[in-house]
Amino acid sequence: MSMEQEPVVGQASAAHEARLGILGGMGPQATQVFYQFVLDRTDAVTDQEHLPALILSDTQVPDRTTAILSGNTEPVYQHLLTDAKLLEKCGCTVITIPCNTSHFFADDLQKELHIPILHMIRETAKALAAMGKKRPGILGTDGTIQSGLYQKECAALGMEAVAPDPEAQKLVMSIIYDEIKQGEKGSREKFAHIDKSLRRASCDCAILACTELSVFSTYHPLPPFYVDAMAVLAEKAVLACGYPLRTI
Repeated sequence: MSMEQEPVVGQASAAHEARLGILGGMGPQATQVFYQFVLDRTDAVTDQEHLPALILSDTQVPDRTTAILSGNTEPVYQHLLTDAKLLEKCGCTVITIPCNTSHFFADDLQKELHIPILHMIRETAKALAAMGKKRPGILGTDGTIQSGLYQKECAALGMEAVAPDPEAQKLVMSIIYDEIKQGEKGSREKFAHIDKSLRRASCDCAILACTELSVFSTYHPLPPFYVDAMAVLAEKAVLACGYPLRTI
């Protein structure tokens, strides 16, 4: 999937001045896959033609869904803020956070920084609107679903984002926490049940709205019905750093 190559907020004036900050570790395997996505989407044939990046894989950030559902969000926020400021101090010109649920904190984090955070959820909503989608399904953690992150951004662009039914949502959480985060490849059978649920709900597409599901898709290729938010973020990161996208 290739997004339109328009400049985004924070695009460096010259590519050689750009440095991508990746605030990762949520989870670590998703961070690895995200960086591979960036490499795959950069039109480069030498080391020097790739964009410089600084990866902070902070595996000690408390669980984001637990924090949001319990209301005890301050420890997570302070942890993310410390990490984001470290990336800024180290010369990064733009920050990406390959964790959908962490975007609950993104706007507050942005107020404390002098460099832009590429907002994965906002950019994905824009990409869906550009595709003419109207009713995307959301496959994410309970924290992402219940905080309404995608619902809000999609509604602002005239779309109705749909959460899975309770049974399907339990399967989504099981794939994320019981399988991918534990180093497994994820159950195709569980995902098939989720897929049927989304299509029964008349969704015209579905968002892989958890980076563990992005990892799942590297093991189990999915049809174009599924839009990977982390892939959208990777393309936007390349463009924001002033580098050309690989189109084939």
